[in-house]
Amino acid sequence: MLTYSTPIEKPILSTMGDKSLVIAGRQFKSRLMTGTGKYRSIEEMQQSVIESGCEIVTVAVRRVQTKAAGHEGLAEALDWTKIWMLPNTAGCQTADEAIRVARLGREMAKLLGQEDNNFIKLEVIPDSKYLLPDPIGTLQAAEQLVKEGFAVLPYINADPMLAKRLEEIGCATVMPLGSPIGSGRGITTAENIRIIIESTKVPVVVDAGIGTPSEAAQAMEMGADAVLINSAIALAENAPAMAKAMGMAVEAGRLGYLAGRMPVKTVASASSPLTGTITS
Repeated sequence: MLTYSTPIEKPILSTMGDKSLVIAGRQFKSRLMTGTGKYRSIEEMQQSVIESGCEIVTVAVRRVQTKAAGHEGLAEALDWTKIWMLPNTAGCQTADEAIRVARLGREMAKLLGQEDNNFIKLEVIPDSKYLLPDPIGTLQAAEQLVKEGFAVLPYINADPMLAKRLEEIGCATVMPLGSPIGSGRGITTAENIRIIIESTKVPVVVDAGIGTPSEAAQAMEMGADAVLINSAIALAENAPAMAKAMGMAVEAGRLGYLAGRMPVKTVASASSPLTGTITS
């Protein structure tokens, strides 16, 4: 008769020595960050955040401040005692604009009860067609914001040299794109992201381009510390279901990375031994 061992009491990740995601000294259990834009309704966004299991949600400061379409009441729609706000500077085309909006974002977080929240997702994007970040403007804004005490999470092209420079000036993370924002093309910058993961000591968050749970898992299997996903969830036919799938994929990818994949071989290797077989 088959017998089964008792269920494992501790989560496998904890028994493998996996530590929490730490950004600027703050710990997070979930390695999935989500956004608040592009949803069909506030209710759908709320349910998706819950299903994802995320602890960090990014909010576009400018769109909330100006009550842009789809953003009315957004700041009040989530329970900020349970979710950590990551204000972002979306819509800023220059370093100066981004610095001003970052300061507004810090005040917004305080008004919503997060007095010690100095996080800012830094986006400087003058390119309206491909929405590619400006490396020079990003570096300039990051330098000033770090001086002002912000925990800066800069959104960048997958440029290992820029990532290293941002780390050196004191950024809390680097956030290389997998492919252009909202494209759903997956991780087309994998080789450069691998170099960034290998060469930087701050957390690496893959941001933009992820379209499916398998791509989220791929980012985590590469050794990324976290992923940020908005469009792939918000534009799915069933956003809450996709949010849950993304959360599960991030956990699976992280576990796969820690487990260590099998060696890649150029020839086949039988699963069963070739000795002791029945022959004629």
